[in-house]
Amino acid sequence: MEGQGSVRQLSKMTQLARADNLEALAAKILDSFPFPVQIFDSDGTAIMINQAGLEMFGIREEEHIGIYNAFQDPLVRDNGVMDQLKQVLKGKTVYLHNFLGSYQDMIKYFNSKDRDIKTIQADITCFPLLKPDGTVDCFIAIFFIKKIYWFRDEIRKGKEYLNKHWQGKYNVRKVAEAANLSVYHFIRLFKKHLGITPHDYYLNVKIRKIQEQLQDPNLTVAEAFAACGVDYHSHFAKVFKKKTGLSPSQYRKMALQEKSDILDIT
Repeated sequence: MEGQGSVRQLSKMTQLARADNLEALAAKILDSFPFPVQIFDSDGTAIMINQAGLEMFGIREEEHIGIYNAFQDPLVRDNGVMDQLKQVLKGKTVYLHNFLGSYQDMIKYFNSKDRDIKTIQADITCFPLLKPDGTVDCFIAIFFIKKIYWFRDEIRKGKEYLNKHWQGKYNVRKVAEAANLSVYHFIRLFKKHLGITPHDYYLNVKIRKIQEQLQDPNLTVAEAFAACGVDYHSHFAKVFKKKTGLSPSQYRKMALQEKSDILDIT
């Protein structure tokens, strides 16, 4: 009898060891899963997020686990799927199609890492893990990313506006509105992508246009500036020299001389 008890005890220990190994294996599989995966307690609190989730959503793990709650998420509320999501607590599998997550809202609400993502579109499948008595122990959410919308289109719209309205006065608010961004965010993204501020881009466009007009021998320097919506006697003449290394008169003389040299050669 004593021997049988020892065998049963050893068998139980073996089963526990296997269970621990399986649990460790499951955790490893989830962390290596190529799609974002999160596990939530029955009250909606995050208890696990895999590496793909951290990377996709720019989440800082120490500010997420035990803090984030799916049932208090403004993005879930704004998508109008809160009641649908809570069906998982009734033991049902929930499918959320075309869920749109504003990345700027993620930064605002969850302190996600700042990136140039505008919106993430995903299909989300949520299913419960049940206790032996049939109640929900926790639930798992798997995110199938369908599309990531970046801010490149907004930068293009800003450039188009500046290229179209270069003759007028620079108005960063109107440029940002054309790009559908806040002034702060537009300036930051513009400089990050192009290496210069929107104002510098505007100045470069304006100066190129002035250079073109200065090459017209039928126009005076003042007329060339006026054709570009600038008073030659304003500070812009100094801006021109700072950008080109030449005064407007010097540039004009050089440009006309180059044209003359080309004509002489031909």
